[in-house]
Formats: sequence, C-alpha cells, structure tokens
Amino acid sequence: MQIGYKLFAEGYSPQEMVRQAERAEAAGFDFVVISDHYHPWLESHGHSGFAWSILAAIAARTRRIGLATGVTCPFIRYHPALVAQAAATTALLADGRRFVLGVGSGEQLNEHVVGRPWPSVTERHAMLRESLHIIRLLWQGGYRSFEGEHLRLVDARVFDLPEDPPLIAVAAGGAAAASLAGELGDALFATEPDHALTRAYRHSGGNGPRYAEVPLSWAPDEETALKSAHRMFRFGATGWKVQAELPNVANFEAATAHVREDDMASAFGYGPDPERHVAAVERFADAGFDRLALVNAGPDPDGFFDFFAKELSGRLDAPAPAG
Repeated sequence: MQIGYKLFAEGYSPQEMVRQAERAEAAGFDFVVISDHYHPWLESHGHSGFAWSILAAIAARTRRIGLATGVTCPFIRYHPALVAQAAATTALLADGRRFVLGVGSGEQLNEHVVGRPWPSVTERHAMLRESLHIIRLLWQGGYRSFEGEHLRLVDARVFDLPEDPPLIAVAAGGAAAASLAGELGDALFATEPDHALTRAYRHSGGNGPRYAEVPLSWAPDEETALKSAHRMFRFGATGWKVQAELPNVANFEAATAHVREDDMASAFGYGPDPERHVAAVERFADAGFDRLALVNAGPDPDGFFDFFAKELSGRLDAPAPAG
C-alpha cells in the first residue's frame, strides 16, 4: 500500500501546488497526483494551471516523492504524440523513475476548448485505445507512424526517452474502461470505492497498481470541514456521467446549486477525528485499491499535512516511496 496526496490544481495557484508537493514529501506521502484540466470545475475555484509545467517544477524541487497525472486525456486537446513527449520529459526530470502517466477519456469541460466535437463515450474509448498504441510506439524510439480510425501519426520521434518508460494508469468510471485498463494499461485509476472496477481490471489481465482518490476534508471542527467540502467539491456529487458531459464552468455551478453540505457527509472523511478519515481510506483499500491519493477539501492545507503526519501516517499502510 502507498499513500499519496492529490494536488487540487483548480483550487490553488501553480506556485502553491509546488509548495504543497514539497510539504507532502516532507510529511511522508509516497506520491502526488495532479489533475490535467484546462478549466476549473467551479467559477469559485479560480485556478487551473498547466499541469506539465507544475510537474516539471515539482520534479526539480523534490527528491523522493512520486509524481502522476490524474488524469490526462491524450486526444482532442492534445495529440498523443505530445503526451508521449511530455511524459518522457517529465520522467527524465523526475530521475527517470518517479513519474506515472495517468490517462483517461476526458471531460467536455476541458476538451471542447479547441473547437472539436465531443465524441460519444464509445468513440472516446476507441480514441484512448489508439492513443495508448501511439504513446507506446513512440516510447520504443525511432521514427514512427500510425494510421488509425481516429488518429494519425506521421514520421514522429521522441528524442529524449527515459531508460524505462513510465507506467501508464488508465482511469475507469465503469467496467468497460476498467477492462481497457487491464488490457492496455500498467495500472488502474479510479475515484470510487467500487470493487467491480478492480475486479474488471484484473479479469482483463491487469496485475499492476490500482490508484484511487480518497475524499477527505480536515478542519478543527466538523461544521467547517463539511462547509469547505461543499465549497470545493460539490461538483463531485453530480457523478462521472454528468462530469464528463457538461461543457462549461457555468453549467457545473447550475448543476450543483441544490447540493447541500449534508450531501457531502456520506462521501467524505471529515472533521478532526482521525477514525473517520481512516474509515474513508479503508473503504477504498477494501475495494482492492493499493495506491490511495488523499484529497483534502478542507480549508487549511498545512493543517492537513500536520494532521496526516501526526494522526494518520502511522495508521495507514504506506511502507515504501513510489518508484
């Protein structure tokens, strides 16, 4: 088991993300994960820095902690050739062994900005499949070309490659994507404690790490913790089918207008009691996940790092640093 920290890039500036990654390393976390979004979920979040620049800065400022995208859509806004190059460069900057490339089928919120139509989920899975072929092809070295149903690659070469390519973790919100992760990925990435996802991943041949994001909200009192969870993460109450399809921040503001603070309580470990946080982590461990990225929706990141170091770290099974 490894315990990581989710860098909430929509809620904080790029400089603060780098600082929090340094704090996470000092607090004893094994890895950090950062979302790769163009827009924040909610207008009130106020930030959405470029993930690859932030990762490069973190790689330069840390020595031990693992790094991962959580997750990148490698088509539409990007071409997989660019993702292959970005991931290879990030891996080299992170000593060639600390970086994991998390990929998924994306959200319209972030991908529509380049003016291309938003495909159906079936088509997006097909595009993700072709993207993975292209990325792995380029990581083999040399000039490469690819002709798929959706994507093309013409005479491309990534010149700077790590000795060993990064692991690829494929995000899944359902059985079809989990099966794709088992077939073509090196790891699984999810956000729900759903045993069906890990089961489908393994049934399709997946035997690598299983990443998941664990929603927590630390504060000195429960009321403050729930209020902050509602302010920062009420978008999560809409579910992935909605999150993937809404095109704009204004749509998420409208869709979450009737989400209450009490609605957050069932999903989050919240407040000052470590037992409640441990129970939230155990739900994901019991569902078969072994790389758990703690998401802090509380108002005080430094307070959470202190809470983790003093109250949680020794109670969670996190024996080895990532990589």
